[in-house]
Amino acid sequence: MKTLEQLQQIRDRMKVCLCNRAMAGEYDMGADPEIKKHILVCGGTGCTSGNSVKIAEEIKAALGEHGLEKEVKLIMTGCFGLCAKGPIVVVYPDGSFYTHVKPEDAREIVESHIKGGVPVERLLHSEKDASGVAKAINETSFYKSQKRVVLRNCGLIDPENIDEYLARDGYLAYEKVLKEMSPEEVIEVIKKSGLRGRGGGGFPTGTKWEFAHNSVSKVKYVVCNADEGDPGAFMDRSVLEGDPHTVIEAMMIAGYAIGAEQGYIYVRAEYPIAVHRLEVAIGQAREYGILGKNAMGLGHNFDIELRLGAGAFVCGEETALLQSTEGKRGEPRQRPPFPAVKGLFGQPTLINNVETYGNITQIILKGAEWFASMGTEKSKGTKVFALGGKIINTGLVEIPMGTTLRTIIEEIGGGVPGGKKFKAAQTGGPSGGCIPASLIDTKIDYDNLIAIGSMMGSGGLIVMDEDNCMVDIAKFFLEFTVDESCGKCTPCRIGNKRLYEMLDKVTKGTAEMEDLEKMEQLCYYIKENSLCGLGQTAPNPVLSTLRYFRDEYVAHVRDKKCPAGVCKALVSYKINPDKCIGCTLCKRNCPVNAISGELKQTHSIDPAKCIKCGACIARCPKGAIEK
Repeated sequence: MKTLEQLQQIRDRMKVCLCNRAMAGEYDMGADPEIKKHILVCGGTGCTSGNSVKIAEEIKAALGEHGLEKEVKLIMTGCFGLCAKGPIVVVYPDGSFYTHVKPEDAREIVESHIKGGVPVERLLHSEKDASGVAKAINETSFYKSQKRVVLRNCGLIDPENIDEYLARDGYLAYEKVLKEMSPEEVIEVIKKSGLRGRGGGGFPTGTKWEFAHNSVSKVKYVVCNADEGDPGAFMDRSVLEGDPHTVIEAMMIAGYAIGAEQGYIYVRAEYPIAVHRLEVAIGQAREYGILGKNAMGLGHNFDIELRLGAGAFVCGEETALLQSTEGKRGEPRQRPPFPAVKGLFGQPTLINNVETYGNITQIILKGAEWFASMGTEKSKGTKVFALGGKIINTGLVEIPMGTTLRTIIEEIGGGVPGGKKFKAAQTGGPSGGCIPASLIDTKIDYDNLIAIGSMMGSGGLIVMDEDNCMVDIAKFFLEFTVDESCGKCTPCRIGNKRLYEMLDKVTKGTAEMEDLEKMEQLCYYIKENSLCGLGQTAPNPVLSTLRYFRDEYVAHVRDKKCPAGVCKALVSYKINPDKCIGCTLCKRNCPVNAISGELKQTHSIDPAKCIKCGACIARCPKGAIEK
């Protein structure tokens, strides 16, 4: 167990070492004169899948071969955010930001940059200003509009080293509330900050804490929802992989505020790196006497256990999550009573998601006014988005509430690739809606998104271009919801299945115009009568696409055509004789022998045999195949 004095000594020693290990500012290598450089290798899931662990191993081996292991510190970090450019390696003190690194590049980085002092130009992520000078990484389009609060430590510290978290003022917020604040004062600060739940609903966090605090019981619980089941969402996973202690500390603060001594983190088993780093962090916090009895010697008892989820989307709903945590089938409960009154094991329970907890320590240390100064009137602070789909810079972004969709897509995201036109953005996962290009200047916050038929959700943001069929998009998300419904209530179990069947008819060209009216009526019935948030929000993708892209539905139904050429039943392939050069590539790559024609002669497609797989289009060098 470490005393408060020993913890502060670690902070002071490590803080010098981490003084400016960041993407901006001067960089001080710290108190150890032997350390000349730091090499940071992304250890998030995305880069790990790209062999970043092997890259780190190769760098370590090369450092050893050149006798540099005492001069250079190698750190595996969390996600840097710019996933499209991974695997990423950053070298300090100069801040060289290497992208698309391969294991075979490791030796060159060590020999040329570390030993020779010459950065490897071909691997550098460089964006130049008008005068041709390379911008600092924090001034590039991807980073300059961001405000990293929740992601402040991701890509900066070693998530498996508690000392590095301590150096970033780790556990000072917890120490502060125990020494200087009453539970009521803590709750009041969270209320004044304006923080709203980042898990989707946007309920005021301080109010939720107050409800749990006011519930009278000898036993209470604090729960972290790290289930994160939305397709394309990976914000919570990245925070847990890159900065697990920030969630642990926030849960301890919440425990003090509501009068709880036990916490549970419900995390997906499909997140093995996050699970491992949570286990390491919890073990280190216990070893240091931060978690457990008489935490930090300040009289508060609090401990945390993990619970692994099996991948059920419905367990992202808080009452279903509690059922699963108890070892029962993950089904939602009727509310009221709400978890703050009767939750885990029948006791008052506070539930917040990872991103919500990720804001807590900074609010305590910097004040409610600091947090409330960011964002909009009713949506304070920042929001983390997982930016994906038809966008150049896929990855994690954290922006102040009120940032426009245009800024996210055109500046941070780098725009739509291939010269295609932006068509829509889908926010909120299967529970959200599609925002058309005409609303690209919408300021992103809770109320604005609801007003245009979408929602914040946990933070997935999928970009679509002109090649996407919006009817097919709605069908995709509804199919996901149908598969993930727990089946407990009829409106969700049966209603969404019937809605999916109606959408399927539209994509096959067998629907009638009156079916569109029936679909809307069914959507509202499902929303109004489903038991939990999964069913209540499931029709949103359908309603938003009917609202903004009704002409596409009409084309499918009335004209029997899919304008985007996606729905196979409504698409036919043909070869333009004016473009065909008779190269036979299409014929040779057709899996069902639907194409006929001799070398240097015009080819043709037999529609009776064609399965519309697109292999011919992909291989035609002249764009002669049309649909």
